[in-house]
Amino acid sequence: MHARRGMIGRWSVVWGLLFCIAVTITISGCPPRRDRTGLGSSDKGIHVRAIWVTRWDYKNKGDIVRIMDNCRDAGFNTVLFQVRGRAAAFYRSRIEPWDELLGGRDPGFDPLSVACDEARKRGLRIHAWANVMPAWRGKKPPKNQDHVFYARRDWFWRDEMGAYQPMGWYLSLNPCYPEVREYLVAVMHEIVNNYPVDGLHLDYIRFPNEWNASYPSGTSVPDYPRDTRTLRLFYEATGETPDSSPKRWRDWRTQQVNLLVRDISNMIQKTKPRVLLSAAVGASPATARKEHFQDARYWIDQRLIDVAFPMNYADSLETYRVRLTGWKPHMRKLPIVTGIMFDKRKPALVRRQLDEATTMGGHFAAFAYNSLFERLDAGGQPLMDGQSMNRAALRREVIPHIRQLAMKKP
Repeated sequence: MHARRGMIGRWSVVWGLLFCIAVTITISGCPPRRDRTGLGSSDKGIHVRAIWVTRWDYKNKGDIVRIMDNCRDAGFNTVLFQVRGRAAAFYRSRIEPWDELLGGRDPGFDPLSVACDEARKRGLRIHAWANVMPAWRGKKPPKNQDHVFYARRDWFWRDEMGAYQPMGWYLSLNPCYPEVREYLVAVMHEIVNNYPVDGLHLDYIRFPNEWNASYPSGTSVPDYPRDTRTLRLFYEATGETPDSSPKRWRDWRTQQVNLLVRDISNMIQKTKPRVLLSAAVGASPATARKEHFQDARYWIDQRLIDVAFPMNYADSLETYRVRLTGWKPHMRKLPIVTGIMFDKRKPALVRRQLDEATTMGGHFAAFAYNSLFERLDAGGQPLMDGQSMNRAALRREVIPHIRQLAMKKP
């Protein structure tokens, strides 16, 4: 009974926030262009040397302090700090419950608040990193009954038979529903409004519809979402069915993601215009649009985002160069921060890719913090594993290179 009353109370708050945001956000037209010259810094024209810090990398305040020290000392100037991974928060939220990685309850500190404070002390820029579409990940459902998984199960993807996605990997919310987009805007508004972040960084701002081990071997991913209501919305908009017009079906789902990006962008303009909106996007815009309904080129052309982070995680220099060159036409429109994979990569390759990125546009982002630095156990000791030697090699051979790049003038 207490849990039920708590859930009702939480969702009363959610819908109140949705209403307040809905009446203040302008939902048409292109937002004005923000000042991207310093990417959230008072230094004009500075090159971005960013690093992704995942939600698995910290469990207490001391972890965050150490992370910020390591990032500064390694030569990075921007931290993409993950605060939302599966519709659960790593900050004090009135909308979503605490993530189970923090025990599913207030841990006695606010990770995002601490991260903002510690980044400021060290002259680092801090961008709150949020997975957008995923609302759960795990073989078992959430423990907290306040989670959206229970409160609005109908918002999750279903196939044409009404079956939900199998448990295991990311379960996605359905952005084709207007109220889902409003909910996600409210979540992002809470972060932007309540914390002194330099930017909001959107990840999984697409359909997470790739095959994974939660689907039976030898099968393909269903053409989500095909529930009755989604099909009705598509028919009302186009007069078609997915089978009668597959192209319009793909385009319409892409438009729903575009609407969400537009609404988040407009929300930021109304709330804190100085906050930059960035997105982690596919290395190939054409492939990302075709396969995951992510149209980054449209977002750039319509000035919906301020910075793009292509995830150029190629394990060969040749493929990396081709992908990097493909973004060159967009570099005159907005900063392109090339995402480089550090995890399990040889230091020599990482250094070459860093050089290519800085030569082409000057900006790069490292994936990820835990590819360079060990996590600590409860006693503060490094958790050594099979990649510890590679991390040590990267620290020895790549970090000095990043520090040298930091000394170069744009």
